[in-house]
Amino acid sequence: MQTVTSLDLKTITSEEPLSVCFVCLGNICRSPTAEGVFQHIVNKNGFSSLVEVDSAGTAAYHAGEPANSKSRMIADQNGVTLNSKARKFEYSDLEYFDLVIAMDKENHRDLLRLDRKGLFRDKIFLLRDFDPMPGDGEVPDPYYGGINGFELVYEIVLRSCESLLDTVRPHLKNNS
Repeated sequence: MQTVTSLDLKTITSEEPLSVCFVCLGNICRSPTAEGVFQHIVNKNGFSSLVEVDSAGTAAYHAGEPANSKSRMIADQNGVTLNSKARKFEYSDLEYFDLVIAMDKENHRDLLRLDRKGLFRDKIFLLRDFDPMPGDGEVPDPYYGGINGFELVYEIVLRSCESLLDTVRPHLKNNS
């Protein structure tokens, strides 16, 4: 597996902020962690007005719920706040977001299936496509495990999101 080092972002030509949506199954563990971590990194680098960050789930099991308490605890310990409320990813999200980033291969396949006409395939990635240590290409689901799983997810998400920002930086208006 190779990591993504550059993107052909044809959709990033307007004056609008770059829009990124992270996607997992229920939108309470992995994708809200990625949303919070990426937003934190974006803010820390002075790009908050240039990047819009969101997350969603391919299923609506937890719609309206906050991120998992263990995800929030690990994020808090690292100075990151997870404010999102779970929601289901919709077809209109494919139209709206510049990048749609799945946490695992099953959710990636679900997103590709949602894109029946193949109009948005060039904007759908796995988060670990950006990971300098991609392993099996998936962010493991910590939902049924202990705190160590949530810590591992945070580590994977952090380094992947740092690499993601490095990858999209050249496409941001007023980049530095």
